[in-house]
Amino acid sequence: MIYTYLTEHYKEGEPIFFSDIYDGTISKPALTQQLATLCKKGMLAKYDNGIYYIPKKTRLKSAVGPTADTVAKYRFIMKNGKIDGFYAGNTFANQIGISTQVPYVVEIVSNNTNSAPRTVTIGSRKFSVKKPIVSIDESNVYVLQMLDLLSELDSYLDYDYEEARKCFIKFIEAHNIKRSDIDKYIRNYPLTAFKYYYELRLDNVLA
Repeated sequence: MIYTYLTEHYKEGEPIFFSDIYDGTISKPALTQQLATLCKKGMLAKYDNGIYYIPKKTRLKSAVGPTADTVAKYRFIMKNGKIDGFYAGNTFANQIGISTQVPYVVEIVSNNTNSAPRTVTIGSRKFSVKKPIVSIDESNVYVLQMLDLLSELDSYLDYDYEEARKCFIKFIEAHNIKRSDIDKYIRNYPLTAFKYYYELRLDNVLA
């Protein structure tokens, strides 16, 4: 029964979190035992404590599972179409082109953490996770991501402000960010967000 459910709801190599499939119909030890049996049969594989996946067979017949980055994405950023977080800091600065530094620790802001900023190790990768100033959802994720970076821009900027402005404009246009979106959330952020927002003249490009 549990294997049928897993194959119907998860793709090969996709992270399966114990907390997502436990629904209380059987005890946690009983579910754990069922999952362990599937792992022994090679029908399921364990990535880490509480994380499983359906092995994806390669031409060499070796099982391929999710990467650490994929597990982190499902756990903290987006799962089943629901957005709960975004990449931040130097990670995001590198993604949009204002920094050339490739971070060793991936920075994430996520609803799915209740503690103070912490470092989480998944596989061989390290992730710095902190909770958001404003709860994240699909309607505000890109606005909050931009404001979060603007709050500490000088910590990540490798180019001059004009180059940074071009990168932010591309991001604004790609995600259709409007002035009303900025106005709704910017007061929740440090004054440095205001400072860089106006120094980069981003207000001039917003509809």
